[in-house]
Amino acid sequence: MTNLLGLVLLSFFITSIFMVPFIDFLFFLRRRYKRKIPKGYDDTKTPIHNQLLKGKDVGTPVGGGILLVAVIIILTLLFSQWNNSTGQSDLHILIYTLLSFGLIGLLDDLKKIVTAFSGKYAGIQGRFIFLFQIIFAVLIALMLYSVVGLSNIYISGIGNLVIGYWYVPLAAFIIVSFSNAYNIADGLDGLSTGLLLICLIAFLALASATLNLTLASFIGIWLGTLFAFLYFNVYPARIYLGDAGAFAFGATLAVVGLLTGKILALTIIGGVYVVIISSSLIQIVSKKFFDHKVLPVAPIHMYFKYLGWEEPKIVFRFWLVGALFAIFGLWLALISR
Repeated sequence: MTNLLGLVLLSFFITSIFMVPFIDFLFFLRRRYKRKIPKGYDDTKTPIHNQLLKGKDVGTPVGGGILLVAVIIILTLLFSQWNNSTGQSDLHILIYTLLSFGLIGLLDDLKKIVTAFSGKYAGIQGRFIFLFQIIFAVLIALMLYSVVGLSNIYISGIGNLVIGYWYVPLAAFIIVSFSNAYNIADGLDGLSTGLLLICLIAFLALASATLNLTLASFIGIWLGTLFAFLYFNVYPARIYLGDAGAFAFGATLAVVGLLTGKILALTIIGGVYVVIISSSLIQIVSKKFFDHKVLPVAPIHMYFKYLGWEEPKIVFRFWLVGALFAIFGLWLALISR
């Protein structure tokens, strides 16, 4: 436990040292290309959503995820060299997840930046992002199945269900879902990062209780970086995560949950993410097939903003709900050990 707490403090300290110069560098880039960056991106398909977020990202740099992913990977590799215990394959899969999904988001971020310099604002088309996500998610799921040997689902009250090869598409679906859920939730200052902190604290307790100290150490490193980042990401945010961090963190959260062997607990601990992506999916399906919107605006946190709730109020209450989900999911996971 002492080493674990030390990792949290170490990663927090290192991230804090680089965070301010990194933010200053991003602000320098925005000032330098200020005349070339458009005031905003207008998509006529989502007018209410655009109005609610109008001017929100103007002047605030995006790209914090690049620094966080780099710090997590470097510290994890150093930890892997220093610690020769079992579970190294778990760390390698987690690093691969961060790198692969972070690369998808980075390419999207870079394309937005490049097109912004020409007076536009557009990333990679959604269908290509989704295709890349599926490809990487299947590869990660195959590693979980063949390298780690995961092929079962444990459901409290029912028992252990061995599903064999069906584990691969199930794990890939969960990874893609959480990757996009995190990205969708990253619309209000501090919302998604705070929820992720809550989820990871629950998984840290679960990993420690099951004596999976290698996974617990990775979570500890991750937590430290998030504490440092959240200080600058709460309302009003000085920096945003960007797609590189959002895609990487969502997918890696899913892999952390899968490595614990508690798929049901993952969906409950990350229950707010599930609710957020479900609200968006229901809205999309309803508009496409029934030509009707269930809510005036989606996802669900934007609906509360539409009702007139202040942004910090929405974020803090979602954090509270996320904490309750995490406690319930952790309780369920521990009684089913």
